Amino acid sequence: MKASVVLNATTAKRLIAQGVAAHPLVQDALNEGTVIVTLGTTNGYVASELLGNPTDQGAFAAGVIDDRWNINARLGEATDLVLKNGQQIPFDEQAILGALTVGDVVIKGGNALDPFGTVGVLMAAATGGTIGRYVPTAQARGVDIVIPISLIKSVHTAISDLTLEMGSRRLELSMGIPCGMYPLTGYVVTEIEALALLFDVHATHVCSGGIGIGQASVSLLLEGEESQVRAAFARIEALSQLPEIPIEGRR
Repeated sequence: MKASVVLNATTAKRLIAQGVAAHPLVQDALNEGTVIVTLGTTNGYVASELLGNPTDQGAFAAGVIDDRWNINARLGEATDLVLKNGQQIPFDEQAILGALTVGDVVIKGGNALDPFGTVGVLMAAATGGTIGRYVPTAQARGVDIVIPISLIKSVHTAISDLTLEMGSRRLELSMGIPCGMYPLTGYVVTEIEALALLFDVHATHVCSGGIGIGQASVSLLLEGEESQVRAAFARIEALSQLPEIPIEGRR
């Protein structure tokens, strides 16, 4: 059976979050290990899925893009979520970094996805923000990094090329905060991977964008057994009825 679906930006984030929560690496770390969910718009939904109840998603973001490269007006009201053996523990950066090891998972979102599967992360902070905090330690120790990101963020340029051209001190003009870009690799979860984790369906990216609520939408083709396609279709329809959580940049 084949079906077409359109996921607006919020629906896509919710679906991706459910896929991340179902990922075997995340499930294993929830059972025996540590899961860190860094601040991010999609990660706010991931945090809600892992906790089993809504988070204050308006606060669960750091950098945002509105009409410029910006930061969340409520930055500082929320910390990264840390779950030890499935239970939330207080955020203690030094203790968490000191204990990170194989079997743990860092969940970090991104801003761009290139054709080669590399994710680009904008960095406004001089020391790299959450990238600088977690990624070198995770990569040095073999800690898995799971990267939730929507296909709407697909770019045609190699992230490795962009990293050579960008940097907060290279940009003479910038709409918003000048940034560098970090090439992040890990286990990428787009709408396609999320659907494969949740249902026995194959999804193909058809197109992106639209008007009104569909301005940042992703259109997909679903293929598979009728029961699975219908189940995936129904899940997307249900998610599309849930409200958008507003996040505002600083003014």
